[in-house]
Amino acid sequence: MQLTWFGHSAYRLEFGKAVVLIDPFFTGNPSFTGNPSFTGDAEAAAAGATHVLLTHGHADHVGDAVAISRRTGAPVVANFDLCMWLARQGLERMEPLNTGGSVDLGEFSAALTIAFHSSGQIDEGGASHSLGLPNGMVVTPKAAGEPTVYHMGDTDIFSDMALIGEIYAPDVVITPIGDRFTMGPKLAAMAVTRFLPQARTVIPCHFATFPPLVASPESFLEAMGEQRSRVLVPEKNRALTLPA
Repeated sequence: MQLTWFGHSAYRLEFGKAVVLIDPFFTGNPSFTGNPSFTGDAEAAAAGATHVLLTHGHADHVGDAVAISRRTGAPVVANFDLCMWLARQGLERMEPLNTGGSVDLGEFSAALTIAFHSSGQIDEGGASHSLGLPNGMVVTPKAAGEPTVYHMGDTDIFSDMALIGEIYAPDVVITPIGDRFTMGPKLAAMAVTRFLPQARTVIPCHFATFPPLVASPESFLEAMGEQRSRVLVPEKNRALTLPA
């Protein structure tokens, strides 16, 4: 499996014939388009997408999902409420599901887990819309030798992460570390060391995008202590191969 990080919580997974985008926040993402040392191309990042997966309804995670789906034909996989909201924004192809459910998507299955956060948007008229519960997303490829990936979404620590580990046995865990709106480095390290010890690779995200967030992964690496060798910090916009 090839993984590419586009900053914040946006990822591209490539395996078999699948090209999976998770939380494709490109337009308006300063770590993608506004960083002078890294200026990404949204169309190139989404090229060939077969599926778009969303963890929750905040704008910094929904991102360019509708535009990508309309351009590529990729269905959006998200909770039912969020899919219905996006349909009103022009989304035509979708695979709605809800917490605890999973959907067979051909090359892989996707499942929604719980997350402790919020999920909603404010429309142009100033009205607030709740877009269902926030979620984590588990991607389980069908082909032997491909890793199972658990993207936590935006969340606090919770002890049922251990149950998620037992049910899905993720090889790769993507965890937010930015603090303020999600777990900070210490809680994120506690989450993966205490509740997800079986994951061989831990990838931090949701940091350094905006000034209120933690600026680097260094404090997370420190908090991981003797387990810091599990941590992989990808270079932005550079595909890397995940270990099986």
